[in-house]
Amino acid sequence: MSGDTLREEQAIRRTTDHLVQVFAGTHSAEHVESVMQAAYRRFDGLPVRDFVPVMVERIARGELTARVAAPAPAEPAPAEPAPTQTAPTQTAAPSDKPADVRPETTTAVAQLAAVPARMPSRKVLLPIGLGVAVVVVAAVVVVNLGKTEAPPPAPPLTIVRGVIGSEKKAFFEDLQVVRAFADKGVKVEIESAGSRQIATSVDLSRFDFAFPSSAPAGEFIQRKRKVSTKYTPFSSPMAIATFQPIADLLTKAGVVKQGPVPTFNIGRYLELVTTDTKWDQLTGNSDYRVDKNILISTTDPRTSNSAAMYLAITSYVANGGKVVHGATAEKNVLPLVTQLFTSQGYTDNTSEGPFNEYLTVGMGPSPMVWIYEAQFVDAATRGQIKPGMVLMYPSPTVMSKHTLVPLNASGDRVGRLLSTDAQLQRLAAEHGFRSADVDDFAKVAADHQVRVATDLIDVVDIPSYDTLEHLLDSVGKSYG
Repeated sequence: MSGDTLREEQAIRRTTDHLVQVFAGTHSAEHVESVMQAAYRRFDGLPVRDFVPVMVERIARGELTARVAAPAPAEPAPAEPAPTQTAPTQTAAPSDKPADVRPETTTAVAQLAAVPARMPSRKVLLPIGLGVAVVVVAAVVVVNLGKTEAPPPAPPLTIVRGVIGSEKKAFFEDLQVVRAFADKGVKVEIESAGSRQIATSVDLSRFDFAFPSSAPAGEFIQRKRKVSTKYTPFSSPMAIATFQPIADLLTKAGVVKQGPVPTFNIGRYLELVTTDTKWDQLTGNSDYRVDKNILISTTDPRTSNSAAMYLAITSYVANGGKVVHGATAEKNVLPLVTQLFTSQGYTDNTSEGPFNEYLTVGMGPSPMVWIYEAQFVDAATRGQIKPGMVLMYPSPTVMSKHTLVPLNASGDRVGRLLSTDAQLQRLAAEHGFRSADVDDFAKVAADHQVRVATDLIDVVDIPSYDTLEHLLDSVGKSYG
């Protein structure tokens, strides 16, 4: 199933849930779902899918509203006696149609109404001009018959351009998010990049806002662009995506601790790394007997924020449980943290790549993947989490605070909307992000049966931007 198909079906599910709430007092949930599915089936086989969820919602909402508003059938009027005289044949009966509705127009209405409710499953390609003509005729007919003025055109949307971390791409492309911004008069156009790329190499003059995935990157952009304002509309702790056999194996090895949510001991993990322990050397290993080092798969530390967060945690543990600061501490931790990255081989530029491989390939190439918690929860809402997939929390962990830096007034408008608009905050939770309303996130996780940490206690601070950059630059040089 393609990503576009998954996004379309997710939009249909969310719209169905919304209409169930809207019509809760008049229609059962089963009826609303039936009407939505019937409307959705009308678009089977059509090649252009961009606006299908929007059209399905309009059709279903119209039908449900019409059934609520439909009056009771009127009592039949008593029959009048037949006239005793025949009306003169040369006198036409007065018409009760408006003068501007011609007979052929009325016929067109009847023909449009006679179109079958379900579209044919095979593709029927109509000339573009004919399709436009049908829409125009229908609009003219409605205006003429109703004798009402067409509403004034809506003011054009303000286009706001932003560069964002790739893990937020699905959120901004969600049709409900697009509509929520449009309701506020805004159309957001986005490009995605690694968060470190956004801070260091992306030409920000082309954008109205920058939205990396960490506070240090955001603060660096503020400093570079001399911007005093920032917004942190949502956040996500770092996590590890793995599989049940791997979690069980690492539990026996003392790395994973079972509980309400599985936790992953970074200190014990680093011991296995420094002793070059292989998977097939673990006691009782019958599920993943491979001659590979025990390593978490990450993104490229030269471009990606999630890799920087991995470095922040591992350097903290390697530094004796203290945030790295100063040249001496940096020098002491560099050999180990460098090994964590260079031993992996190829790494992707953004967190989207390794997580998609986790979802589609299985545990063969990457038994453990470093991710944002939001990615796992979002995948669960899409139905992509399969039995046996497990979410673990590193101990300690860090909170990745998605920081929006407005570069002008339009970007500031988007930052304020994301931070204060209740609908956008709810939609962010549906994409797995922890927003200001913790209940929204908890409900999404519970509804999709994802065990998440409700109280994040073992959270450590991130090094300063300059220290983090020194470490990342040094690791980057080791790649050659």
